[in-house]
Parts: sequence; structure tokens; C-alpha cells
Amino acid sequence: MTPPEPVDAGAGAARVRQLRQVLLWPLRLMPVVAAGGEHDASLQPWRVLRDMGPDCPWREHVDEYTGDAGQFHERHYNEFVSFLPYVQRFLYGEGRAQREGDPRSTGSPMRVFRRRDIAAVRAVPRQGDPTIVLQVVHVDLYFFYGVDIVILNVELAGSELPLPLVQELLYRSGRAYPAGWRADGRPQHSLASCEWLAADGSVLAASDSSLRDGFIAHVAEHRAPRIAAHWEYVLAPLVNHHSAQAGALRYRQIEYYRMPMMAWLAVDDPRRLERSDFVRLGLVTGAGEPGSPAQARLPYAEQHLQDFERQYCYDRFWNDGGAAPNTRYLCSGLSLVVVGNANSGFYTCGDRGVLAQFRHQHFMLFLIAHFQKATLLMVSDQLAQALMALDPTQPATVRRFKRQIRRSYVAFLSFTHRYWFHEVSEQAHVKALFRMCRQHLGLDALYQEVKLRIHDMSSFLDADALRRQANTVVRLTVVTIFGLIGTVTTGFLGMNLLGEADASLPRKLGLFALVLVPTIALTFYTMSKSKRLSDFLDAVSDERLGAWDKCKAFFAVWQR
Repeated sequence: MTPPEPVDAGAGAARVRQLRQVLLWPLRLMPVVAAGGEHDASLQPWRVLRDMGPDCPWREHVDEYTGDAGQFHERHYNEFVSFLPYVQRFLYGEGRAQREGDPRSTGSPMRVFRRRDIAAVRAVPRQGDPTIVLQVVHVDLYFFYGVDIVILNVELAGSELPLPLVQELLYRSGRAYPAGWRADGRPQHSLASCEWLAADGSVLAASDSSLRDGFIAHVAEHRAPRIAAHWEYVLAPLVNHHSAQAGALRYRQIEYYRMPMMAWLAVDDPRRLERSDFVRLGLVTGAGEPGSPAQARLPYAEQHLQDFERQYCYDRFWNDGGAAPNTRYLCSGLSLVVVGNANSGFYTCGDRGVLAQFRHQHFMLFLIAHFQKATLLMVSDQLAQALMALDPTQPATVRRFKRQIRRSYVAFLSFTHRYWFHEVSEQAHVKALFRMCRQHLGLDALYQEVKLRIHDMSSFLDADALRRQANTVVRLTVVTIFGLIGTVTTGFLGMNLLGEADASLPRKLGLFALVLVPTIALTFYTMSKSKRLSDFLDAVSDERLGAWDKCKAFFAVWQR
């Protein structure tokens, strides 16, 4: 079957004058392994990355808040004051003066690393589509104090692109690996080709999504997907936990293979876009099958999309007035798309306008929401792993299980009090967008589910500890009761059975040892039978049992 021809994206289609796309990829960091092969919780991942030497492409990013105060501009000030104080402390830490005066201060709980060797990306959305070259604005890694989560952030910029091509680009980019392949071997739903370019135009890495056999073999062997080559290159020296490559920092996937995405589009007249265009942008469904008239209609059934505007659109600025008229926000949780007028100076302003808000306030609220989700999924993953490794018949696994659950419980408490926010801002649009993100991501339900799971496991450990304590008390009580018989018998009226007070010291020591050894043996023997002896004592205290039943309970102590 001959595949359909791609759409002539430039024929009568709306054009995107400016485009910004931001990809976020939350990953779980595996515990750092020390030199002896043991996991060392004190080794913070960002420190390991920082100390890797000059061959490592990542460098800790000293931003406007932690670096030279002369680089702090008005857009950074506007970003800072948009958030509530407790969110400000999470995002930016303490001030320079306080950090310098207090050696205990650690600044922001967030550490950012940036690589600067990737200058552009060259991509073809579908086979036969024109090649797109986008500028790579930056590539960052976000680490968080006390949480084994890292978030990859890639920001891209382009201009003068047909809207259908942009829709396909947003739909197909940001996929960690192909979802499948067509009959002719082309990757399904992924970019037809993708290459990272250096500043001189040379190719640094290219996607290998068309190598079907390699991806299938990896899943067959490891029961985990293989990451595409161009994304492995970006993350290096971090390596996939299921990969055979050696690496001090290892990660594993915890979310869907499609990366959460933000996009900012400037078009000539947003009002001229059809409803289907907004649906495809808001739900990131692509431009439809190429060459098919279905691309001009809705991607899904009308009854399925009848409440699209109510659920996914924030239309506070969708009018002809204001500084940035006809600006529409589309939020589905996994995506946050802003569409506005390219002729509006405020909309395209990168210092004070909507573009600045998109790259600062909107990015931060989107980052916080997905960091919260990734952390909850990571804790859930840790609990499942701990339970899978538990073998109740092996004391070593039981002890390891207890330690892991207690560490997870402490980490969850730390996350709750340090990073769990229901509100991040009192500015109306920032507040509304964050609520929409949280609602579509289902964060509250996920939090309650993880909280219930970890509480159940913690309650189990507490109940198990109480059970062990109760058993110990029972054994000690039985030993005390039976030891009381001998104590009272030999100590009656303070008399001694053997008058050896004036005996020589060697004789005293010999008698002491002669009594000590049987006493120890008798005590341990009593403890070994303490459970059955406890049952016998219960039978003795039960007034409903006759003498014969009580005798049978006594002889049952020695029955197998």
C-alpha cells in the first residue's frame, strides 16, 4: 500500500510567525553506587555530575538568581513576584547576602545543569515533509534536593512555519522511543528523522527510531524500552538503568514515553483559526493524515469534544481588547499551549510580554506540577520494588524491606512539607493555569493514593513491631513465672540449700559454674517452650476447664 502524500503545508494554511517549544522529561534517578559497590545515600546526583571532569558536557548553570546581580533583569523580577513566598523559597532559595553570611544555607533546593554544545535540531515530521531547522535555546537538567528525580528541559525556537507542519512537529517530537512501526518500517507517531546539530552545522547525534529490531530485542531482554539514540546522546553521561553501558548516574522511565510539552505560537490572526486547529493544538493530535480532507475537521467525534472549551481553554484574554488581544491558553496537563497575535508587541515581547511570561512564570508552574507528579510516581515505584524484593522467610530481606519503607516514608514527609503546593500564585492567570494542570494530571487523587499506600506499609511495620514486642513480653513472662518457683523455693526465709559460705574460693567458683550452666540451659529451654508454656498457663487460668484438660495442656508442652 502506497502511503499518502504529505500535505502541501504552505497552500492556504495559516502560518506560525514565531514558535517556541519546551519539552520536559521527568526521570527517576537510581541510587548512586559508591566505589565499594554499595548504594550511598549521601552521594547527591548533582554533585556526582559536577565532579565528572572536563569531558562531561554538563556544567552547573549559574543563573540570574545565583550569579552576577547585573544579569538580573525586569523579566526575572516579574517571574519572582508572581509566586507566593513558600514557592519563591523552593524555586530561588535565599538571598545572596544571607547565603554568604550563613554557612548552613544551601540556597535553592533546585540545581540546574546546562550543556551548550547543541545549537540546533534538524527534523522531518513525516516522510516527504519539508525539513525544519529549529534553534536550541537551551538544554538543562533540573535536580532537586532530597528527591531522586531529574527533569530534562529542552527549549526550541523557530519561525515562519505552516500551521499543519507545526501541529505535526508538536505531535511527533518529544517521544523517547517509537510507539511502533508501519508495514514499510517507518516509525509510527515519531519524527521521520531528527538530528542534533553543533554550531558549525555538523551532526552530533541522529535518531535511530527506524531500527525496529534493536528496540524489540531490548524489550525482549530487559522488559524495558530502549531510549532512542538522539535522546541518549542528550542525557549522556546519564545512562538508561536497563542499558549495558557503564555509568555512575542511571535513570529509569517513570511516566509515559511522550514528554510533557509547552508551546507558544504567534500567528497573524488567531480568530481565523478554526475550532479544529485549537483542538489539535490543545490535545496535541497532529494535523491529521496527510492528503486527507479530515485534517480540516475535528480529530475526534463531536460529542467527545463538546466541552473542549470548558475543560481545556483558558479564555480570560480571548477578546479584542487588552495589551495582547485574542490570546488563548490551552492546557491539558500534559501540554500547555499559548496562541496569540504576532502583530501584538506585548504578546511577542520577551522582556515584559506574554513570551516572557511563557518562558518564566508559565514554565515554572508547569515544571512544579510535573515535578510533583513525577515524585509521587517515583515513591509509588519505590514501594512496589521494596515489596517485590520482600521474602518473609528470609530475615535479611525483611530487614532491608523495613529500611526501605522507612526511608520512603521519611522522603514522602519531606516532599509533603517542602514541595507539595496546592497554590503557587495569587495572580489570576498563573493561579488558574496551575489549577488546570493539577486537575488534568490528577495530582490530588495520586497524592492520596500514594499516601494511603505508604501509610498502609508503615502501619504494617508498626503492627509487626508490636507483635514482636508482645511475643517477647510473653516469653519473658513465662520464664519469670517458672523461674519464680525456683527463686522462692531456694530463697525461702533467706536460707541456703548448701552452706558453702566459708568454703574456699576455688570450691565456690566450681559450685557457681556448676549451678550457672544448668540454670542457663534451663532458662533457654524454657524460652524455647515459652509459647506452649504460655498456652498451658492460659489453660490453668481458665476456670471452665477441668483438671484433666489442664493436665493435657501441660503434657502438650512436649508433644510435637
